[in-house]
Amino acid sequence: MDAILNNLPIIAAVIVVLLLQFLFWRPKPDRTQQEIAQNLLTEVKLNQGLVGIFGFRQKPKKFEVTSWQRNKNRLAFLNESLQSALSDAFDMVEDFNRQIDMAKKHRSTSYMANLNVDKLKEPLAKSKQGLEEWFLIKIGKKEPPMKYPGIFDTLFGGR
Repeated sequence: MDAILNNLPIIAAVIVVLLLQFLFWRPKPDRTQQEIAQNLLTEVKLNQGLVGIFGFRQKPKKFEVTSWQRNKNRLAFLNESLQSALSDAFDMVEDFNRQIDMAKKHRSTSYMANLNVDKLKEPLAKSKQGLEEWFLIKIGKKEPPMKYPGIFDTLFGGR
């Protein structure tokens, strides 16, 4: 009983934080066009980096497609040539990811020997250039400034 009484302030603080979290939680709004484009640009740049170091890694790392999968049906704000370039690039990326999965599943290096990730360089570069041009037109810079979450965003589920 004494242990409960001694820890009562901590228990009360935890309950208050949970209540505040519950009261201030709201579903995330749909992403803006700028956020979608920024996430895709980040993913394209990351995949370009992975292409550059692909042959040097003993265990291959899969390419990123999370943002693409989440937003590929929301790209009507981009011109058709950029949509096509992104689609081509990420279709190839998803194909390479399937091949990497097969290589890991069969624990075989022969699958990896057949992967020519250099094919990704041109579509990824085209996608990056198109996204940077879109940002240049929309906000006057090739990339928007990064937005970092604040302490209250982390605690109370903001953004």
